[in-house]
Amino acid sequence: MDLQKSAQQQVGVARVSELRASDADRDRIADILRDALAEGRLTADEHAERVEGVLAAKTVGELEVFIRDLPAAHHGNGRAAAYAAAPSRPSPGAIPVDPDEHLVAVFSSSLRRGRWRAGRRIHAYAIFGSVEIDLSEALFEHRQVMIKAISICGSVEVRVPENVSLRGSGGGVLGSFEVDTLDSGEPDAPVVYVDGLAVLGSVEARPKRGKVIADLLDHVTRKVDSSLRKHLDR
Repeated sequence: MDLQKSAQQQVGVARVSELRASDADRDRIADILRDALAEGRLTADEHAERVEGVLAAKTVGELEVFIRDLPAAHHGNGRAAAYAAAPSRPSPGAIPVDPDEHLVAVFSSSLRRGRWRAGRRIHAYAIFGSVEIDLSEALFEHRQVMIKAISICGSVEVRVPENVSLRGSGGGVLGSFEVDTLDSGEPDAPVVYVDGLAVLGSVEARPKRGKVIADLLDHVTRKVDSSLRKHLDR
């Protein structure tokens, strides 16, 4: 039994290594390299070379190569634990009964985007109208966020950044309810839950691609010393 369990764990780790790396994955490795530089474990040239490799890495396995000789790579329960899937439902008591915010569109449109603080529960109602909730630049003060979406002859669109997890449960009556499941890869990443109903309308929740990649490059560049930036510009 122990041999079988060990073999299953090895297969799980191998599958994780083959996953495409997300921006959050690269950011995590860059943070570890920055700490290693500050602790004197890496020279300035080694740090710069590894950061360049992190930005170019395509898979999780390629990223792990840059930290496998550092203590941080061996802390905790390993990669399989770090990539544990988010729960399908919120934790008991994590989401309040009453919403923190209402977004209503009746023969009109309602839009929430930009830099804003996402509450734990958001209700969205689209009746012959459209509601758009863009969380790509939102400030997450809570680990779990619930969006209750009701669409009647209308549409509700939810967009999340790539470094959060996304879950959904709902249905459609002569309409469509679509949530693209997303796993962040970060154990402490926020989880956005989208529930609701679409009647002769649509509810759609998907990650917003592209923006986090640009932010990552700025994030990494700000963390390196000015003396190292010349290596990144080569």
